[in-house]
Amino acid sequence: MVVALVAIFIIGYFFIAMEHPFKINKTATALMLGTLLWTIFMFCNSVAQPGMDSDTWHKFISDNLIENLGETAEIVFFLLGAMTIVTLIEDYQGFRVITDKITTTNKKKLLWILSILTFFLSALLDNMTTAIVMIALLRKLIADKKERWLYAGMVILAANAGGAWSPIGDVTTIMLWIKGQVTTLNIIVKTLIPSLVCMVVPVLIVGATLKGEIQRPEESDAGFEMPARLRKFILLVGVGALVFVPIFKTITHLPPYMGMLFGLGVLWVLTEIISHKYSRDGVKMPTAVSTLEHIDVPTILFFLGILMAVSCLKVAGILGNLANGLDSVFGTEAPGFFFIDLIIGVLSSVVDNVPLVAAAMGMYPFEGVDAIFIQNHPFWEFLAYCAGTGGSILIIGSAAGVAVMGMEKIDFIWYLKKISWLALAGYIAGALVFMLMDVSLFEPIEWLHNLK
Repeated sequence: MVVALVAIFIIGYFFIAMEHPFKINKTATALMLGTLLWTIFMFCNSVAQPGMDSDTWHKFISDNLIENLGETAEIVFFLLGAMTIVTLIEDYQGFRVITDKITTTNKKKLLWILSILTFFLSALLDNMTTAIVMIALLRKLIADKKERWLYAGMVILAANAGGAWSPIGDVTTIMLWIKGQVTTLNIIVKTLIPSLVCMVVPVLIVGATLKGEIQRPEESDAGFEMPARLRKFILLVGVGALVFVPIFKTITHLPPYMGMLFGLGVLWVLTEIISHKYSRDGVKMPTAVSTLEHIDVPTILFFLGILMAVSCLKVAGILGNLANGLDSVFGTEAPGFFFIDLIIGVLSSVVDNVPLVAAAMGMYPFEGVDAIFIQNHPFWEFLAYCAGTGGSILIIGSAAGVAVMGMEKIDFIWYLKKISWLALAGYIAGALVFMLMDVSLFEPIEWLHNLK
């Protein structure tokens, strides 16, 4: 059973990676993959749970499907809310407030401006939302498609690095924050500098090769010119709704997607009022209803398919066995757990980081007498960094990468050749900085003796 599930996952992943050569949309592959894995798992009860009768096995599968669908739905609805808010801001031309301030056409300066802006914006919003915002900005700043791809690749790196150090910046950091493994101030203090290094190293490398000026797209006079006060108002309310999410979670102790949906509801009401007041001369002002009509649904369905596929591997015990294997080799003492986190980070570029982090969270209790890594232990902080930034190594290894790939139609192989090695260089550099910042690293001799 294990061989069959892993083999099918690898084949499905291959077709996702080869989307452009085979001309088969990755969303279709992901949906088929998720369904097929659970179907095969359903018929393997004699192998997975010997002696369990059919009715009990069917209930086991049903319960786990519902549980994992619920966990996936939390992420999907969080992202759906964020994407709708961002698209509403775009529909109201709110991002012109930012693009109008970026006047440089120098390639190197523009790279630094966009990377720094992405890095800090990602910490406030989240890496996928920020990637969507920045691609919208890039389309207004860079005309040439290949040049835009390069900057888009750097946006992925900066968005993932920026999301790693914020409790609301990346799905995996959100998970650790919600469950209590890390606290807000501690995760910021311990991972900000490593994440910054992770972003700066690739920018330095690429910046050294860039020369000349960027060709901007020609300005179009077509379309409705949104009043400046409305642009600024919707930008302020939209960003405020996104920033309000962690505040809502802290006050109510409800999941972040509830805060995101509440923020969307507020913005929805405001845009309905604005639409009734300002729509005239045949021009209808955007509302959440019109915005939802052009939300990137295939990207959301891709998340659904791939997360359900990986959740099957988790329920089948494959990811748990992987985590146990890492634990048996490296142990739980420093710096052994650093290597566990590093490997999880690299694996998150292939297998979605959410179930990998979930497996680690389930494997290592942080409360009670059985606690292995207590709250704010370096293991959890480094896990947030590695899982958040390691996904940049492949374009489909992170939410930001998937969003950019869908919006800009970036080729998997192109990213592998041009961006992956930069992501790996930044990942390793930031990891080294984190480990050097942690004093427990300077006690390696005992760990080497205990290495199994």
